[in-house]
Amino acid sequence: MTNEYELIVRKELAAWQKEMLRRPTLFNKLSKRMQVKINDWIPEKVHKAITATLKQLIRGVLFGAKYTTREPMLYINFAEQEAAILKKIDSYKKTAAVEGGITGAGGILFGLADFPILIGIKIKLLFEIANLYGFDVDDYKERVYLLHIFELAFSSHEHRRSIYLKMTDWETKKKELPPDIHQFDWRNFQQEYRDYIDLAKMAQLVPVIGAPVGVIVNYRLIKKLGITAMNAYRMRLVNK
Repeated sequence: MTNEYELIVRKELAAWQKEMLRRPTLFNKLSKRMQVKINDWIPEKVHKAITATLKQLIRGVLFGAKYTTREPMLYINFAEQEAAILKKIDSYKKTAAVEGGITGAGGILFGLADFPILIGIKIKLLFEIANLYGFDVDDYKERVYLLHIFELAFSSHEHRRSIYLKMTDWETKKKELPPDIHQFDWRNFQQEYRDYIDLAKMAQLVPVIGAPVGVIVNYRLIKKLGITAMNAYRMRLVNK
């Protein structure tokens, strides 16, 4: 890193790490309770369908089909490397916004289709970011790290803090991972994700407002994921 850019990165990283460790506020707790009530209003068969889709889709994308990744590019400095990553995130934000607008305008069936499509976009972005930072996504342990980034971006405050602590000193902790990815806590993973996005995504199913809601929500979700991923990898790189 250049000295000037390193100072900027370290400051942003410190602020992000502080946020990850912050205890939930009263508002956060009330929001969680509201989400639980909203979940109670949704038919159980819808819950089961979404749960099954999330589990199978994410497992299939991460540990089934292989993404074609480019050879890591050589950058003059870290600032140039992160500029390329920010450009990639911006491209994905626009793609997700367009997808959200189209599915939001198509009614309930199209709106429900947005869930798996958006997950695919998110996972592909994480693969791209990992590759641009120079990490080998063919390594199953790096894919577990991708799952943790996903959780970190889309979880409640309580769960987020515990996931963040799992990710600190990853080079040591990854050696303790079980050889079988099926031991990953998929149930908690999908429940946290659903609880995080359900409220916004339910609004996307409403006629007339579905399209603009889909554009805004998808754009912001990808932005949040991109920022989370950058800081998660900065945490591993900044002291090297």
